[in-house]
Amino acid sequence: MSPLPHRRKPCPLPSHTLLLFLLSLPLSSIFLLISSSFILPAEHQPSTETATSLPSKPPSETSPEKQEAEEQGRTQRGRRRRRNVGPYRDWELFRETHEEMKAKLKIFAYPDISNASSPFAGVFLPLPDPSNRKLGNYYSEHIFKIALLRSPLLVSGQEKARFFYIPFSANALRNDPRVKSEAKMAEFVGDYAEKLRGKFLAWNESDGADHFFVGCHSVARAAVKGLRAKALFVGCSASYFQRSFVAHRDVSLPQVWPRPPETNLTPALSRTRLVFFAGRVQNSQVRRELIGQWGNDSAMDIFSGSSPFPYEEGFRRSRFCLHVKGYEVNTARISDAIHFGCVPVILSNYYDLPFANVLDWSKFSIVLNHRDIPMLKKALLSVTLRDYLSLYNNLLRVRKHFVWHVPPKEYDSFYMTAHQLWMRRTSRLGHLH
Repeated sequence: MSPLPHRRKPCPLPSHTLLLFLLSLPLSSIFLLISSSFILPAEHQPSTETATSLPSKPPSETSPEKQEAEEQGRTQRGRRRRRNVGPYRDWELFRETHEEMKAKLKIFAYPDISNASSPFAGVFLPLPDPSNRKLGNYYSEHIFKIALLRSPLLVSGQEKARFFYIPFSANALRNDPRVKSEAKMAEFVGDYAEKLRGKFLAWNESDGADHFFVGCHSVARAAVKGLRAKALFVGCSASYFQRSFVAHRDVSLPQVWPRPPETNLTPALSRTRLVFFAGRVQNSQVRRELIGQWGNDSAMDIFSGSSPFPYEEGFRRSRFCLHVKGYEVNTARISDAIHFGCVPVILSNYYDLPFANVLDWSKFSIVLNHRDIPMLKKALLSVTLRDYLSLYNNLLRVRKHFVWHVPPKEYDSFYMTAHQLWMRRTSRLGHLH
């Protein structure tokens, strides 16, 4: 009897092939797999390292000069790829200018910041407890002042300063019954500017071009009118649509809510809900359209007003979190999303996003136009697992830029804002030595 023919065992699917297949799937398919108790092994998690370039073809016979030029071109292209990896537009350039800023930028704060005997001390002095939750949306305005006073960038003499801080608080002015209206606020700030012009030479030397003030309330725009000069506005309400905010001159300040550290983030693949939003719809046509379109979709956690579960829980369990324009382009939801590791989806036309000349927001968030609301679900479900994990991992890298510390820490919100001031200063008034 002749022996049976040898049968080859079926070849198992290579692990890297399985990984590539999974990474190419849209999130709609991934959610189906997760709901079926599918778990992606840890060894199959995609690497964040940049792939090595394939070797080029052997060069044809050319002159040594041409070969050298081609080699230099390849080297320069490789450097550009390395500089632009991750969520930064150019990490090496940012790092270099950041170090230069820390060495050369010096800020003088006008003396009212510490004058407790002033009848308007409450407008100029730092708050004793800026983390009070009642301040919430205006936390960045107040904590900047406190961080500056504990910063090595602060100097006591005008002659050493490269920038001058006008220390009034727009939020405090809004709550002062003597200057509560926008008209009176503009008058108050205008009178204060005249006082600075008459008492200090620095303003007159630059016509206010090296001066700045900070405001996170929308009424800060009234203060801009009151200054009647070229002073920079460092503000949360950073809209291209508002004449009082001049993009590429003024500075967009991140609106950060005071929250305790979130050290144990929910891993990317453990987030079981697609998207989260909860907020008031008053004074926001965009939010009304969002709720009307998606408020009853059980696959999306989108609520008018409060959510039926803790607000923070919505960020922790969702892959995407919506920032939707309210009365202004800005809210604290972007920094909340970043804080909890939820990829921001930004529905806020004309918003000049914070640190946009340093951070490439397309690498850790999704920016949509208001008219894209009907396509929102389709847009989010079409994101592949590979792209989502890239967004998530890049988000983890930028979290440190959206946190305030006292005293300030390397690359935190204070130093990132100071870096923006430095870039404005050098572009407007020339390079400083």
